[in-house]
Amino acid sequence: MAAHVSAGNIHNFYLAGQVYRGQAYPNFGFTNPFKEPSWSSGVFKALKADRCGCYSRGVSAITESSKPCTSIRAVSVSSSTKYYDFTVIGSGVAGLRYALEVAKQGTVAVITKDEPHESNTNYAQGGVSAVLCPLDSVESHMQDTMVAGAHLCDEETVRVVCTEGPERIRELIAMGASFDHGEDGNLHLAREGGHSHRRIVHAADMTGREIERALLEAVLNDPNISVFKHHFAIDLLTSQDCLNTVCHGVDTLNIKTNEVVRFISKVTLLASGGAGHIYPSTTNPLVATGDGMAMAHRAQAVISNMEFVQFHPTALADEGLPIKPQTARENAFLITEAVRGDGGILYNLGMERFMPVYDERAELAPRDVVARSIDDQLKKRNEKYVLLDISHKARDKILAHFPNIASECLKHGLDITRQPIPVVPAAHYMCGGVRAGLQGETNVLGLFVAGEVACTGLHGANRLASNSLLEALVFARRAVQPSTELMKRTRLDVSASEKWTRPVVATARLLGDEVISKITALTKEVRRELQEVMWKYVGIVRSTIRLTTAERKIAELEAKWETFLFEHGWEQTVVALEACEMRNLFCCAKLVVSSALARHESRGLHYMTDFPFVEESKRIPTIILPSSPTTASWSSRRLQNISSSSLIDC
Repeated sequence: MAAHVSAGNIHNFYLAGQVYRGQAYPNFGFTNPFKEPSWSSGVFKALKADRCGCYSRGVSAITESSKPCTSIRAVSVSSSTKYYDFTVIGSGVAGLRYALEVAKQGTVAVITKDEPHESNTNYAQGGVSAVLCPLDSVESHMQDTMVAGAHLCDEETVRVVCTEGPERIRELIAMGASFDHGEDGNLHLAREGGHSHRRIVHAADMTGREIERALLEAVLNDPNISVFKHHFAIDLLTSQDCLNTVCHGVDTLNIKTNEVVRFISKVTLLASGGAGHIYPSTTNPLVATGDGMAMAHRAQAVISNMEFVQFHPTALADEGLPIKPQTARENAFLITEAVRGDGGILYNLGMERFMPVYDERAELAPRDVVARSIDDQLKKRNEKYVLLDISHKARDKILAHFPNIASECLKHGLDITRQPIPVVPAAHYMCGGVRAGLQGETNVLGLFVAGEVACTGLHGANRLASNSLLEALVFARRAVQPSTELMKRTRLDVSASEKWTRPVVATARLLGDEVISKITALTKEVRRELQEVMWKYVGIVRSTIRLTTAERKIAELEAKWETFLFEHGWEQTVVALEACEMRNLFCCAKLVVSSALARHESRGLHYMTDFPFVEESKRIPTIILPSSPTTASWSSRRLQNISSSSLIDC
């Protein structure tokens, strides 16, 4: 159900299992997404037109009032239902920054799957890009972003982010974030691949950790913010009023107590990160299983540009270390882009420098170019990794700039001040996601998005290094005003909270110990199989044959898994952490494959051997519209049902 959408033209347009081609399709008034009024408004209007009459009116726990509504204090009618003005799903930089601002206007629940610090933000090494040098300019940052994004970026979004970035950095510093300074007392600005100037603000090679520390400290000290750790977001709570889908909060699974907890709120921010674990090797933490993207898709949100999966060129290759790790890593250890920015050189195992052969920018080429170049070297030479050498630089500078990398490598017998680092590409960042406007708004009313889960138009076909934390900061801040305005004119209907079917936790009492054990074992096996399919057929280099093979294998794998579950007593509303993560991984994998099949060109991160060139006519975003809730698999259907007898007169 992927489509390329441009002004008045729809290519390979999939909807409810049918393909539409030609100049127009009835009821779909698309506008050019890169022109006014906003890059996403045409799609949202089209969705509203298409949905009318397709769903019965749902329960509304939230209604708009003509008079300003006061903030509600945090309320728990029972341990299983909680009420807040704002619900934030995710505790990375986007979620925490947003929470701190909206907490000035109302009560906030921050829901996080693991410990609050366990997010992609915490693993971000390089830094935050911003124009802070007098020799730099917003125009230069914009140009670098759009070149890296293969000119698929939305220019208005790029201008907003590059213009507002410096102020967002200053806000972090005012909140206590500590960044590296040079001998002149000014911020030390690093340079990374794809950047024409030094503009990367950093805290050694642990920038994300420092930003997370500062934000989390402020959040934990804010009396209006409640943090719910170890709460896994299951599905968004929505209703349908014919023209609009409305978000009312989220159902969660308390992983520690094995209880379902329902959060009802006036506004929901989805800031749940990416989906790196659809691949076997990723720099993302274990929590990155695409939960937000999958939930949003099931809640009828528009998804965009999912084919653009960024593989970081340089993750630490454990098999090249003198002392191998005793156990397999949960996520690949990242070797920051800044190593190449500081003069690191890439060699194959024959100690031949190869990047100048592929691109005149050599090691400073954008990530998509470097990753493909490494992939080509590995396949041509039948090798497992390449080498990144920074040892020609001064020892004290290396240790000052990359202490975390130096320490990790030294644990395994490698001194980066004397020896090259074995590296290999790994899944790193999703450039696509939930389609968002300039204030983080989505086509689902009451639902905002920020961070990696969102597709704002900034990254286009490939993200420029260190633009991710910047985007998260800018859009988290931009979502505040419309969110608070919506909160103030909205009232909560507490009596409506039970109108959605409640998920049921899979327990031994419900299914039996033996069945639980079998389902758990099969789910782990299927997860590994899905990851291998994605790596083999939907990796750095693709083809139509590979993608169609992946589509078939994923469908067979999902059918096998779902059939086993439902033949052993599983039901639509039954939940368990591993099964729900698997459900989301399947959903995201299918979104990536369907998007990739719809793009018949090679652009940015999406390289097709049978369509090896950039096609100007296809310089348009890929759009995935909601699927039919009646024909979809379990991974694409929401758990909750609302009976027609449960309607509330609002």
